[in-house]
Amino acid sequence: MPQLALDGATLTYDDEGPRDGDGVPLVFIHGWTANRHRWDHQVAHFAPKRRVIRFDLRGHGESSGAGVRTIEELARDVLALLDHLEVERFALVGHSMGGMISQTLALAHPERVERMVLVNSISRMTYSRGRGLLMAASTLVPFKLFVATNIQRAFAPGYPREEIREYVKASADTPREVVMTLYRAMRAFDVLDRVGEIRTPTLLIHGYHDIQLPVAQMLRMAKAYPDALVRIVDAGHELPVEKPAELTAALDGFVTGRA
Repeated sequence: MPQLALDGATLTYDDEGPRDGDGVPLVFIHGWTANRHRWDHQVAHFAPKRRVIRFDLRGHGESSGAGVRTIEELARDVLALLDHLEVERFALVGHSMGGMISQTLALAHPERVERMVLVNSISRMTYSRGRGLLMAASTLVPFKLFVATNIQRAFAPGYPREEIREYVKASADTPREVVMTLYRAMRAFDVLDRVGEIRTPTLLIHGYHDIQLPVAQMLRMAKAYPDALVRIVDAGHELPVEKPAELTAALDGFVTGRA
């Protein structure tokens, strides 16, 4: 299990697949309170034929480190890991907060990002007055209840409850300081007025039943992108595990240029 020591953190990562495989390496970035295993289905599909890199963000999964205040700091971690692995050009696949990190990288280093896929992600967090008050109030409840509430509502109606409980438990294992600091970082994230600068071929794929980051917000983002493909899937916010095969097929078509 390779690791990289980096600015008070240790990043645990997987680097799989042939170095001379098809296309540039795929870099998978998970979301808030998740870990690199959100991408198990996708990695199993792509690793036999091309280089695939995934990792646990600082403070998540098997990586150590305190929370950071901005999405930009997480993006710097990603770039440091890729520099360590001597990966100059790559394709990004980011889920939720991972999509925010991906957009940050595409804006800062467009010459290095060949393609980008944003899964259940947005460019600006926007709440109605009522929902904003509700979300603010939710931070005042006990930590485990805060995590459980957010994770349970991330899945579409009908998803098996026993599986949701396992994801709740894994998310609650993320240190409280990391969870709450990055929650505030996501609330402050806003590149909506800049995404028109992104010329990287981009796929926006989103769950229709996503109430964490509603599809209407994604469509607002899509209008700002100059040339993005948009796909809506019958799922909630946790598309990589709710509809893994459908997501993998969409990724395969896009990153190979067939879609």
